Amino acid sequence: MNKFNYLKLNKAKKIRYLKYTQKNATYIVFLHGFMSDLEGKKPKTFLNFAKKNKLGFLALEYSGHGKSSGKFTNGNISKWSKETTILIKKVVKNNKIILVGSSMGAWISLNQFKFFKKQIVGFLGIGSAPQFLESLMWNKFSKKMKKEIVKNGIINLKYGNYDYPISLQLIKDGRKNKVLHKKIYNKLKVTMIHGQKDESVPVIYSKKILKIFVNSENKLVIVKNGDHSLSSPKWLKILKKELKKIIN
Repeated sequence: MNKFNYLKLNKAKKIRYLKYTQKNATYIVFLHGFMSDLEGKKPKTFLNFAKKNKLGFLALEYSGHGKSSGKFTNGNISKWSKETTILIKKVVKNNKIILVGSSMGAWISLNQFKFFKKQIVGFLGIGSAPQFLESLMWNKFSKKMKKEIVKNGIINLKYGNYDYPISLQLIKDGRKNKVLHKKIYNKLKVTMIHGQKDESVPVIYSKKILKIFVNSENKLVIVKNGDHSLSSPKWLKILKKELKKIIN
């Protein structure tokens, strides 16, 4: 059993996280996706990978996700990115970082470069979804849906077996967190892994991220028949293999 920790940010807010402390080692920082948590296969896989390879590890549940406090509908990219920054400063401190961002986690990863540029040595994206709130949600909403969210401040989206309560403040905040026009000149290893059959986020989003990194060793891995989450044993093997290449 992995022991979870909690960080109290204020009287009302505590964030649940997983860590594996290694002195003077590079840290894998895993950032999960939208409405996800740390109970899935990916965080546990990367934690075990870190232990096996004598690396540090950090993963957190943003407010309103998993067992962290807060209402999901009060959260947004700015808040979740800030919580991530606080946790990295607390747990990773000055150690080197390899960011692993799953779906929305890749967007939150990109927001960390302004704080940890000198520490980040690698970035692995999985089904990366930067700026998805505008391009994959708002722009695809019908006029009727847009009217509803403006009027009520929220809309419930049904997607597969899931209900997503999407708030207007979340959409608006997404517009303040544009990342795809930026350029990052650091030399690091950047690998984007995307399922060929990802029905949630098109591969073009991974390609757009690679264009941000001008001087990096960039690589795109398209997983044959792969879905959005890439959580089956054979796909997790591919994720670990690519992460190993970033480390070496």
